Parts: sequence; C-alpha cells; structure tokens
Amino acid sequence: QPLTSSSKWLQIYGLKRNKLSLSHILSQIGFQHREDYVTTLGKCVASRYADGLFPQYKRVQDGSVYNLTAKKEIILHFVDCLLGAIELYKQRMEWLTSESRQIFGVIQERCIVIVLDFGTAAQTEFDLCRHALSMVLVEQVTQIAKFNLIRTAQHLMKWQQRSTPVSQHAVKSALRWLWNLDPMTAASHTSSAEALLEARSDEAVSF
Repeated sequence: QPLTSSSKWLQIYGLKRNKLSLSHILSQIGFQHREDYVTTLGKCVASRYADGLFPQYKRVQDGSVYNLTAKKEIILHFVDCLLGAIELYKQRMEWLTSESRQIFGVIQERCIVIVLDFGTAAQTEFDLCRHALSMVLVEQVTQIAKFNLIRTAQHLMKWQQRSTPVSQHAVKSALRWLWNLDPMTAASHTSSAEALLEARSDEAVSF
C-alpha cells in the first residue's frame, strides 16, 4: 500500500524542504534583484542593468524580486519534480483517509487503551461497530507496542487487566473477545467516565 513506511514520507518531506522550496527553485533558475545603500544619495538604490532583460518574479512573502534566467529545460525539470511531489502527497492523503484511518485517524501513540461504548445500539449497528474496531486492530494496533480494550458496562469489562504487548496471538485474542461481546450488556450513566478513568490508570498508556 502506498506510503506506509516512514522513510517514504521522509522522502516527500525532503523534496519539499530541501529541493523544492520556492527559495531553492528561484536560486536555480535566476538571481535576486539587489539594491544597496548609496552614501552620496543617502538612500537605497536598486540596480537597473537587468531591467527589461529578464522576466521578473516578486515574492509575496518578503517583496524580493528575482530575475529569471533559466532555460526551458531547467524549468521543465522543476515542473516534473513538482508534479511528482504532488502525486506523492495525493497518495499520502488517500492512504490517510482510507480504511480504518478514515474513522479513527492515524494512531501515533505506542501504547493505547480503546474504550468501547456501544450505548443502546441495535444488533446491526453493534456489528458495524465491531467490524470497524476489527479493522483498526488489524491495520493499526498491529503496528504499535501495547494495547488493551475496555467496554463500558455496569461492571467494566476488560480484555486484559493491563495493556498487553502487541503480537499476532494478542490481536487474535482481542478479536475473539470483541466478537463474543453481548450487545445488551447493561450500563450505568457513569459507565463511560469510569471506563475512561480506568484507561488512564494504566501508566504505560500514552495521552
């Protein structure tokens, strides 16, 4: 799947920061139009020799002017580089907004507790929630260090007492536990808060 490795994203970031920044491109295709302070005149005076000789570009950020001298081949080279970078960004955005990431975002923490609050969901909705949670377990939790699951209920239901190291066996166990849950488990009006407090009590969890 595209751009799942951090090294690929670093490659994109490197293109933007080190090679395809506006300052870098301008320095490769032209030179800055300078001005200097003239003592006899008592003011800054810009050079005039380049006026009308080159196309000019004025940077919005600081008002600096660049005289553009590059040949067509160099311009086309940067066009290709920019189009390539845009395509990589598009692939990255498609990956960030696909599958479980579309619902849960990207899990960046190394140790997490997922609190499950199904409320009074009907069986169909309950199953949809479990499918979504199964996706995040398989696609994202497998990439971190530790995890746990807690379900809100009158008596809290925990997959494990504390966050557990991620392994193929642990993820399969969590999936079995998830799909064996009863949709009709009773809950109190304080169940959600109690589940969150219990999750926070795990010292290994990132917040």
